[in-house]
Amino acid sequence: MINYNGSLVASSDITLHENRAFLYGDSIFETLRVLDGKVLFLEDHYFRLMASLRIVRMEIPMNFTMEYMEEQVQLLVNSLPAAPAYRVRMSVFRKPGGFYLPTDREVEFIVTASALTEPLYSINEGNYEVDLFKDFYVTKQLLSTLKSTNKMVQITGSIYAHENGLQNCLLVNDEKNVVEALQGNLFMLTGNNLVTPPVADGCLNGVMRKQILELAKKIEGLEVTEASISPFDLQKADELFITNVIQGVQPVTKYRKKEFVSTTAAELVKRLNAKIRFS
Repeated sequence: MINYNGSLVASSDITLHENRAFLYGDSIFETLRVLDGKVLFLEDHYFRLMASLRIVRMEIPMNFTMEYMEEQVQLLVNSLPAAPAYRVRMSVFRKPGGFYLPTDREVEFIVTASALTEPLYSINEGNYEVDLFKDFYVTKQLLSTLKSTNKMVQITGSIYAHENGLQNCLLVNDEKNVVEALQGNLFMLTGNNLVTPPVADGCLNGVMRKQILELAKKIEGLEVTEASISPFDLQKADELFITNVIQGVQPVTKYRKKEFVSTTAAELVKRLNAKIRFS
């Protein structure tokens, strides 16, 4: 079951050869985590989605309020078998017509959902090895910070990671600075200094990134900064971890020959779950 433009249907019956998301990647999406019928970090997701739609000049319907967005997610989730939590994706795309220049800037949307096995976030204690993916670069531009359906760098990087027995790869921008992982933002701890690349370097403007920055700034003795990270910096780090809304915080255990601890990551997960419980 999916939610297509506000109606629960088994299939959207979209004509694929006319769909602009398929033809041109003309689509923006949000990946959400839903717990007890509530969209976590709803306000952050909504305002990022609205900002993204404006940046790519999609026509935002007048009724597409934050309450409407939540209602559409709940409409689908409430129709599904009960689960501890849900992974939900809302995809927004322009209506058919035109080639590169659309003939209609108005949008349609699809909401899909799948069950998650755990209600709250937890630390994955298993091995999690990463390396750099240098076949393609992330460009330092505003479009790189959006969740669009143009994800060829992430797709080819994921294949590279799989072929080389890695759990993830780190992406670099056109200035050779490390900006993010294939499916999440990167944080690096060196001593008492926690660093994450700035959005200006081309990383995704992540919702979980924002939560972790806010929580980390409340940890006594921890200096939190947004600054460029070079590949050489990774070798000197004490801890690396990756963040996204579905996983939460994923510690990196190994980068090349360097192994890492996960003390700060574990503390942030505790604080993240406490925020969710009492918000």
